[in-house]
Amino acid sequence: MFEYIKGSLIELNPAEAIIEAGGLGYNILISLQTYDALQGKNDALLYLYHYIREDDEQLYGFATKNERELFKLLISVSGVGVGSARMMLSSLTDEEIRNAILSEDAVRIKSVKGIGLKTAQRLIIELKDKIVKGEGAVNTIPGMATDNSVIEEATIALVTLGFAKANINKVLADLIKKKPQSTVEELIKYALQKL
Repeated sequence: MFEYIKGSLIELNPAEAIIEAGGLGYNILISLQTYDALQGKNDALLYLYHYIREDDEQLYGFATKNERELFKLLISVSGVGVGSARMMLSSLTDEEIRNAILSEDAVRIKSVKGIGLKTAQRLIIELKDKIVKGEGAVNTIPGMATDNSVIEEATIALVTLGFAKANINKVLADLIKKKPQSTVEELIKYALQKL
């Protein structure tokens, strides 16, 4: 399995990027989020997803690990293929998709071209609990280990209450800098005051 590719950005358009690494040119399919992140750059680092079918192989590239993890979650749902998942990530940001699923906003999800009401409802049913548990996202609190159970527990509780994970991470990172030995309760109380 490929983790990432780092190299010279040879060509870029809204649907794909060609990156030269080690003397080889790789054609990588991208979303509009990733396209925006690569604008104006000469070098690129993309996190990869290697998709294999009987008659074809494709590389999908993502500017962030969070976008790639959400892509993997989306394609795990019956009826959502790689094309639909890429279209979702081109129409909405990864955070907007997570928030729409958590708030059970089927109208927002079905606003994406190619996603109908039944598929939107299936996405909500199958992914809501996974997203609440933190799947489909990478813990981004700087300087903290991803397996820190106190932070994870506080994050899950706050996401369950309806707060966006990105906002939670910012607030918790601020408290961790001030009080590294905070308990779950202290983290939640502090975050509720700041969010």
